[in-house]
Amino acid sequence: MTKILVPIILAGGKGERFWPLSRKHRPKQFLSLDGTGVSLLQGTAQRLLTVAGGWENVWVITSAQLEQGVKDQLPELPVANLLVEPEGRDTAAAVAWATLMVAARYGNQATVGFFPADHYIADPLEFDRTLTSAAALASKTPSIVTLGIAPDFAATGYGYIQEGQKAGDFLGHQAFKVSRFTEKPDREQAEEFIKLGNYTWNSGMFIFTAQTLLDQMKIYAPEIMQPLEAHGIEAYPTLPKQSVDYALMEKTDLAYVLPVSFGWDDLGDWNAIERLLKGDEAHNPNVELAQHIGLDTAGAILYSSSSEDVIVTIGLDNVVVVRDGNVTLVVDKSRTQEIKGVLTKIKENVDWEHLL
Repeated sequence: MTKILVPIILAGGKGERFWPLSRKHRPKQFLSLDGTGVSLLQGTAQRLLTVAGGWENVWVITSAQLEQGVKDQLPELPVANLLVEPEGRDTAAAVAWATLMVAARYGNQATVGFFPADHYIADPLEFDRTLTSAAALASKTPSIVTLGIAPDFAATGYGYIQEGQKAGDFLGHQAFKVSRFTEKPDREQAEEFIKLGNYTWNSGMFIFTAQTLLDQMKIYAPEIMQPLEAHGIEAYPTLPKQSVDYALMEKTDLAYVLPVSFGWDDLGDWNAIERLLKGDEAHNPNVELAQHIGLDTAGAILYSSSSEDVIVTIGLDNVVVVRDGNVTLVVDKSRTQEIKGVLTKIKENVDWEHLL
């Protein structure tokens, strides 16, 4: 296989909105949420093998707490390709440090891609073709290419990218200069973006040459780049917590967007399971990843981590029920974003620490 780019998987997230299944030492990216037994991290790595040209060019960046879990999940990953952050400083620091490490091995002209570990991709072949096009753009033009997802509803939980001037056709995919980023608009604004038709969701996937990224970080985020260049990983405790969107993408004039059509979901909370697995409502109005006995129950998402557990529901609509070990979660589907608030309460009580 020929190496098209060096993919770096961001695998340090907590996935708190998938609690109680997602916990401190078993975050969302380590879970199989579709019943296949393949975790999100494993699926992400497998998808990237073609463009990477094999395991020797796949990299992962994670937290010290999750280091062993990543090794267990990806035994084929070379140990030297696993970057372990001593503490989380958000994605700007992770992107900068990982790019420095990749540049040290492959050179500053290497084409690099960053990919969250917990996304769902429906069409891997189209995903490969899109990455090849993005790599062609990044290698020919100083650019930081983000993959834009065509929105199919007025989501308020995603960032949006406005397409600006056309930048040309790259191996069959049109690219545009980014006009602006808008982070998590309200409902009215999101609906307006859909009507305008030149907005895409920000997928959080980026492709660039190492040189371009490092040069732009030096300009827009010197408080991150200078300590990392001077002290490497030892600088981590001094670095500000900033997302790469805030630290760089919203400021650089080298941001480009490649609208994509490979079928995508960021699996942000339990409702994503319904989007992935919803079948024939006439035969089963619920999504069941558990033994379920239901009476007058519809629109429910039911999950159990034990094949022996049975979930029984009567007269319920539009709820999520999750059984995992010593915790049962029951939540209205419209309020799954509030699970993080429950975790805040749990953290305040030392007697509940084992539930995290």
